[in-house]
Amino acid sequence: MREITRNSERTFAVLDAFQIEIPSWGFANTGTRFGKFVQPGAATSIAEKFADAAEVHRLTGATPTMALHVLWDLPGGIDDAAQIEELSRATGILPGSINPNLFQDQQYKFGSLCHPSEEVRRVATAHMSDSVRIAQRLRSRDISLWLPDGSNYPGTQSIRRRIGWLQEALFETHRLMTPEQRLLIEYKPYEPAFYHTDIADWGMALLLARSAGPQARVLVDTGHHYAAQNIEQIVAWLLHTGMLGGFHFNDRRYADDDLTLGSIDPYQVFRIFAEIQQATPNELASIAFMVDQSHNLKPKMEAMVQTVVTAQELWLKAALLDREQLQLLQDRCDLVAAEELFREAFFADVKQELMAWREARRIPANPLQELRKSGYIERIAQQRGNRQSGMASYA
Repeated sequence: MREITRNSERTFAVLDAFQIEIPSWGFANTGTRFGKFVQPGAATSIAEKFADAAEVHRLTGATPTMALHVLWDLPGGIDDAAQIEELSRATGILPGSINPNLFQDQQYKFGSLCHPSEEVRRVATAHMSDSVRIAQRLRSRDISLWLPDGSNYPGTQSIRRRIGWLQEALFETHRLMTPEQRLLIEYKPYEPAFYHTDIADWGMALLLARSAGPQARVLVDTGHHYAAQNIEQIVAWLLHTGMLGGFHFNDRRYADDDLTLGSIDPYQVFRIFAEIQQATPNELASIAFMVDQSHNLKPKMEAMVQTVVTAQELWLKAALLDREQLQLLQDRCDLVAAEELFREAFFADVKQELMAWREARRIPANPLQELRKSGYIERIAQQRGNRQSGMASYA
């Protein structure tokens, strides 16, 4: 392992370049598919979401953008863009990826972009077009698509026809984008659809991206995989083909549990990061790192800071890996030595390096501890608590 000292320029460069987008919905009273437990400090407006995002960035120095959900954050569509721009100027937090909503409306019961009804498909495609225009107005690079479409029972839908409808909709969406924009296509093997999901794995997402156009890429959500799946191998293939567009960070024990990053398997996150860091500088610059978590039990602010700090620590550990020595050991097929070199980087203690970087960047040495001491959580709970009291317990 190469030695990294407290004042290492390379360490600082690694952390300076690692920026993570945080989601607006991570600050609100979102929950599980079955219900939610209301928290007094949860954000109740887009202004409060921007305020919380700004506090996370102040504490971590790594979250300058916030992902926006069209129907939740811009219910008036592009007419709400002026408010977003004003809040961005006031807080210093930039609008991040624009996330369409194709699962909330009742007409999407049997699908949206893949619905058998041409009229419903037209409505869903129009929503995608609106999302592109919102992104253009807010100067957001990425339109991030998660599609819940699928079916629950064999024979109830034509899988083949739905592929064609989806290709048409994505091609139409891509056609409206400016050269600076990207369409990120997410995949998920199941839930809410339990027989077939229209974009079920990375291969389907890759083929759909290629048919949509040259500005489409694949988005990998760490929770959207079967329990034993080798996610770092998927990352390697997407990097090799030039199709890795971004990540949604979370963790899971069973399925898409939306747990804080590294809370279950930090070694998996490290392995993924180690694979990503083999990318060229240009490839790295094109990968969007985003958090996608919905905290039903953990306090919203603490969970977000905890996730970002964990990501920074694991990212730096992956940067410690001596790539030249590892390749030498791999070529010699020295299995034990290669694995031990890999494991040493994971088990390395990088707290001093992180503290030195934070001190140099005038960031609190312990962001989570600083959040708890600052009184911010108590203030927002007092200010927002009355607005939460009238909310129902179930979504």
